[in-house]
Amino acid sequence: MHIVGIIAEYDPFHRGHAWQIAETRRVLGDCAVVCAMSGHWVQRGSCSLTDKWTRAGMALRGGADLVLELPTPWAAASAETFARGGVGVLAATGAVDVLSFGSETGDAAPLQVLAACLDTPAYREALRRELETGAPFAACRHRAAEALLGPQAAAPLAHPNDNLGVEYIRALPPGIAPLAIRRIGAGHDAPPAGGFASASTLRRWLREGKIARAEPYLTEPWQGDIASMEWCERTVLARLRTMSLEEVQALPDSGEGLAARILAAGREAGDLESLYRLAKTKRYAHARIRRLVLWALLGLTAADRPARVPYLRVLGFNARGREVLREMGRRASLPILTKPAHARALGAGAAALFQLEARCTDIYGLCFAQPRPGGWEWRSGPVRA
Repeated sequence: MHIVGIIAEYDPFHRGHAWQIAETRRVLGDCAVVCAMSGHWVQRGSCSLTDKWTRAGMALRGGADLVLELPTPWAAASAETFARGGVGVLAATGAVDVLSFGSETGDAAPLQVLAACLDTPAYREALRRELETGAPFAACRHRAAEALLGPQAAAPLAHPNDNLGVEYIRALPPGIAPLAIRRIGAGHDAPPAGGFASASTLRRWLREGKIARAEPYLTEPWQGDIASMEWCERTVLARLRTMSLEEVQALPDSGEGLAARILAAGREAGDLESLYRLAKTKRYAHARIRRLVLWALLGLTAADRPARVPYLRVLGFNARGREVLREMGRRASLPILTKPAHARALGAGAAALFQLEARCTDIYGLCFAQPRPGGWEWRSGPVRA
């Protein structure tokens, strides 16, 4: 039986996610599904709609068997770092043999060609030349690949899911095969289609209180409070207005003059959207700016991200997931944490990362209309379905 890995945010878990899991099982036959899921902070530089244990429970009820956490330093990062962290979690289980991911192309073969190209000296030199033009990184990346492979072969880099799929393939170790599942229905940030809505559309509706409009596209009725950055907006601005240039420069991806620009925008802006708008230029992607601001809020630096994820944190499992955990107990290359107390027995570096995650969770608790008390990370065990 295959043990399949999926890397996801599930923010929120919706019908498209359930369809991917079901389609993976249709292609491969009966298999266990292990998800490496972002915690409370996500790649677009924002808080998740609801807490990671609630999202893990939704994933388990939607077809997953085991949910492991992708820690914040990898979850709230660029596509390359996000992919490297997620693949690292799944590879460290010692049990996952297939990585399933959503794809506009629906075919892993052309993405493998692109992945191989992006790891060549010729590509790195072509990218260097393109970056000298001052264009955004994504555009430079696409043009560099196009110069080496041609427009048709480079076309998947224009699609968000294919683009991320290329990064997954680049990070995959021997022994884990890629499986591209064609994305159906609504595209990224597009209106609902074919009975499916994108996660971005659902987040907007839920945060606007349009729960009845969102629920037909979810796998279960929505419950609980909804987190939003608006509740800690002034905290973000206060943080930026008290940081030095050197402190901002210690954040990840803060080069090319972006640190100074973020600092200046933070001193002028009166809200987060104004901050992002003031810092934005043609060169800097909006998501990069948002992540940099988030890292400032969380008090994280580039040095806080180790070379690899140092432990496997279990967020939830069902009966089959328990069987996978037993297999991991024999084969995993990293410590498996099924209780928060297990973190106290970790080595210094891994323990420091767990403490950092606990701090990030405490800050996440401020993203609700009624702030949550601190210590949440230490009181919460895995969800059992």
